[in-house]
Amino acid sequence: MRIGIPAEVKSDEFRVGLVPGSVRELAARGHDLIVQSGAGNGIFVDDAAYQKAGARIVSSATEVFREAQMIVKVKEPQPAEWKQLRADQILFTYLHLAPDPEQAIGLLRSGVAAIAYETVTDVNGGLPLLAPMSEVAGRLSIEAAAVALRRPTGGRGVLLGGVPGVRLAKVVVLGGGVVGTQAARMAAGLGADVTIIDKSLQRLRQLDELFKGRVVTLVSTMTTIEQEIVAADVVIGAVLVAGASAPKLVTRAMLKEMKRGAVLVDVAIDQGGCFETSRPTTHAHPTFEVDGIIHYCVANMPGAVPVTSTQALNNATLPFIIKLADKGLAAFDRDPHLAAGLNVNAGRITHPAVAASLGFDGIDGARSFRDAAE
Repeated sequence: MRIGIPAEVKSDEFRVGLVPGSVRELAARGHDLIVQSGAGNGIFVDDAAYQKAGARIVSSATEVFREAQMIVKVKEPQPAEWKQLRADQILFTYLHLAPDPEQAIGLLRSGVAAIAYETVTDVNGGLPLLAPMSEVAGRLSIEAAAVALRRPTGGRGVLLGGVPGVRLAKVVVLGGGVVGTQAARMAAGLGADVTIIDKSLQRLRQLDELFKGRVVTLVSTMTTIEQEIVAADVVIGAVLVAGASAPKLVTRAMLKEMKRGAVLVDVAIDQGGCFETSRPTTHAHPTFEVDGIIHYCVANMPGAVPVTSTQALNNATLPFIIKLADKGLAAFDRDPHLAAGLNVNAGRITHPAVAASLGFDGIDGARSFRDAAE
């Protein structure tokens, strides 16, 4: 199969779909790798390294999209990219379609088979291709919060871990999954007062055992969330419903009860955000203020540490890329977990949660959505 790796074009995105080591593995299996010149610059890998691994270098993204049978990326395709996709291609990348009907329309019109990293599953019901970036984003969320809390950046002027004789910063983590666990680990490691809120009592028991009493665990209710964020210096939004839009757990009305200069970090922003007042931001302009509360809503947080993120992502994606390269869409017949990643195919939405979030009751409604798009 001819596999294309274009350079990422989203703002401040330095990751790349495949590292030379992954290219070498695929080339050894007889596949043809096409890499856009400069695609690896963000991770300090030059074209020569890709050539040595067995790739062919082309000068433009246009050539990659024209020649490739499968496109491997990191972030969702931008308008200039989805216009180059076609019905005989596979797209394998993060999509996050639920809050992005414009992209969904673009993919439907193209006819491409679009497979989303974030909805591929594993035997335990986990999301193995989302997990590595969730680990990175969870850890980065605390670093981002620490900076945003500083007074020169508009925050309360609070040190997360405090010092002897001074009260610690209070960090509230909404969601006890991969992001929330990593955020809590970082915050607790810095000495902050950490509370994790989750709706699963079983998960809270696991977290209590993991942290050995270093964090407080609470069952999620509207009352619990309201009470905890009022006292918080930092709130980390770490909720996830696979394929669907994130629930809005913090309303604008709640902001008026919070401490002035407190920080909200919305790691769920790729899925629409879990704070009512969230909107996507960039690494260049990461924060904004609403009612005296600082919001950090960068939509590609792991892109800030692309060397770590790209390698972590490739470690997880490569086995699935090999299956697709070897078998094409026939790989779905033997791997239902990979098949769970298919979001769009032949002009139809194929993932129930994505379909529902885009306004249908189910997959059958996808045809009318496509017709409306046309």
